[in-house]
Amino acid sequence: MTTLLIVDDHAVVRSGLRMLLDGRQGMTVVGEASEGNEAIRLAHELKPTVVLMDLSMPHGKDGLTAIAELKSSLPDLYVLVLTMHDDDEYLFRAIHAGASGYILKNSPHEELLTAIQTVAEGNAYLLPTATKRLMSDYVQRLRAGEQPDAYELLSEREKEVLEWMAKGYANKDIAEQLIISVKTVETHRSHVMEKLGLKTRPELIKYAVKKGLLHFD
Repeated sequence: MTTLLIVDDHAVVRSGLRMLLDGRQGMTVVGEASEGNEAIRLAHELKPTVVLMDLSMPHGKDGLTAIAELKSSLPDLYVLVLTMHDDDEYLFRAIHAGASGYILKNSPHEELLTAIQTVAEGNAYLLPTATKRLMSDYVQRLRAGEQPDAYELLSEREKEVLEWMAKGYANKDIAEQLIISVKTVETHRSHVMEKLGLKTRPELIKYAVKKGLLHFD
């Protein structure tokens, strides 16, 4: 069963999404929120599989900020952005914040259902036009001589875990330092290694030194 938390500042939109999604293809809506702070509280309380997140919510915490905070504290949570903004800046910022997918509100219903299922399975979902824009941006940066750094793909919490890992701390010790569970540390650790393309601890230490995260006298 895929459980959903709907986050949108318009009650009519939340109601429409609940009617569309609740009970469809193994999905159930477990909660609704009208802004980011409420979304974060409910996500911790209800532990949904996927959060459907709007971006522009003027009353309270915005969607981009909420995504970053959710992914830091609940790394196993999947966030699918559902927005009216067909804009590169919003797309790039949402992916950087940790969103697993990005879909527009004017997309067909079947497209939304597919996006939710894809994200719930741990995969990324972007519309073809969005994928093309991301790839185009990456190529342009390479042609301009810029070397995109995978470090920027890490969440703030993942960066903290990376530093403690590089210093030789065990998962249990990192958990105590950051006041999170060992399981959460293990998840962050896995994401760090995957995003940075690292396989072993020596590779991680070498990377940390290169990034200036470790210093030897």
